[in-house]
Amino acid sequence: MRTLVESLKRLYKKGKVTKEKLQSMVEEGTITEAEYEYITGESYV
Repeated sequence: MRTLVESLKRLYKKGKVTKEKLQSMVEEGTITEAEYEYITGESYV
């Protein structure tokens, strides 16, 4: 995985990044739906 995605995963686990922020990053094209699922462990809706 990309460094960005690994960093986001760590931040998400610590509660520093929200699902809403990650969803907006998918919409902006910063991360993919698959990367969202990798970070959160949940399907992208």
